[in-house]
Amino acid sequence: MSKKKGLGKFAVGALVGAGVGILFAPKKGSETREDLKKEFKKLMDHVKSIDIDEVREDFQKKIEDLEAELTDLDKEKVLKIAKKKGEQIKQKAEDLVNYAVAKGTPVLENAANEVRLKAIEVTKDVLKKLENAE
Repeated sequence: MSKKKGLGKFAVGALVGAGVGILFAPKKGSETREDLKKEFKKLMDHVKSIDIDEVREDFQKKIEDLEAELTDLDKEKVLKIAKKKGEQIKQKAEDLVNYAVAKGTPVLENAANEVRLKAIEVTKDVLKKLENAE
C-alpha cells in the first residue's frame, strides 16, 4: 500500500513538473495548449484511479493515532514534564548568576539574581497550579 502511495505522489509530481515545463517551453500557444490538455488528461486518469476507501482508512487511522496520543497525555505526564523543564530553567538561571559572579560585575550579578528568583517563582507557580488542577 505505501509503495502505491509513493508511486502516486511521484506520478503527480512528475505531471506537475511536466506541466510547468510545458508552460515555460518555447512553443507556439496552440502547441502548448495541446500539451497541457494531454497532461491534464493524464492527471485526471490518475485522480480517477485513487482508491477512496484506502484514503478513508488512512485518514481514520491517523485520527485514531492522534486520539490515542491525546488520551495518553495525562496529568501525571504533564506534571513530570513540567518539573523537568522547571529544573532546566532553574539550572540555566543558576548558570547566568554564576557567569555574572565570575565576571565580577555587581550590576550583572544583581540582575542575574533577580532573573533567577523570578524564574524560580514562576516555575513554582506553574507546578503548584498543575498539582492543584484536580
